[in-house]
Parts: sequence; C-alpha cells; structure tokens
Amino acid sequence: MKKIFGIFLLMGGLLTAIFAQNVAASKIPSAVKTAFTKNHPGVKVNWEIEKQNYEAGFTLNGKETSEVYSAAGSLLETEVSIKASEFPAAVMAKLKGMKVAEAAKITKADGSVSYEAEVKGKDLLFDVNGNPVKP
Repeated sequence: MKKIFGIFLLMGGLLTAIFAQNVAASKIPSAVKTAFTKNHPGVKVNWEIEKQNYEAGFTLNGKETSEVYSAAGSLLETEVSIKASEFPAAVMAKLKGMKVAEAAKITKADGSVSYEAEVKGKDLLFDVNGNPVKP
C-alpha cells in the first residue's frame, strides 16, 4: 500500500495529476516550511509543486499523508490514505461491486470532507453522503 500511495503522491494526487513537480526543500517558500514545521515538528517531508501551491508528502501516525499549502503558508487541504472499508456507508454503497485500488479522505481548509477511490485507474470523488464531487 505504501508503494501504491507513493506512486499516487508522485502523480500529484487529487488536483495535480499533471502539474506536480518534485522540488528541493530549499526551493520551498519559508512561509510554507514554517507552517508545515509548526504543524508537524520533526517530520520528514517530500515536497512537490502543484500549480502555484506546494504539496508536502509524509507519513503521520502510520498513514501516508499529504498537505497542500499556498505560497503564503496557508493549509489548503489534507489527504490521508485510508482503507476502502473506512469509507462512509453512503460512499461504500456507490462503490458496491467495484475494486478500489486506493482510498483517501480529503479535508479542505474549510472543514469539508470528501473521499477519493481509485477504480480502474481513475479517481472517483464523493462527498460524505456518497454524492459525486468534481475535482
């Protein structure tokens, strides 16, 4: 699962499948590094640029996690890998009979939550009620 999620992070995840680029920590704005370090002191991180934002990939509490920050250091979203069995019942119902290769819970800065399921190489997004969400 870690290898699969690592590939997922490299592909840029939910919003940046095409636009992500690995980048050295020295190229990350200090506001972004400061915000990340404040939230996760001592955590080893891999950085990517996604469009005008910065994605931090790391392991937290044994789960592959990524956070997206604005150039000003504001946390925009957090994505945590989960087991498909951890989806809400409404999402599980939408995925009934489908093989889920990867699963993630995405929390936006405003507190809204969505769930991502990779099925047949495509990412499907759902809100907590199982309604499809556009990326």
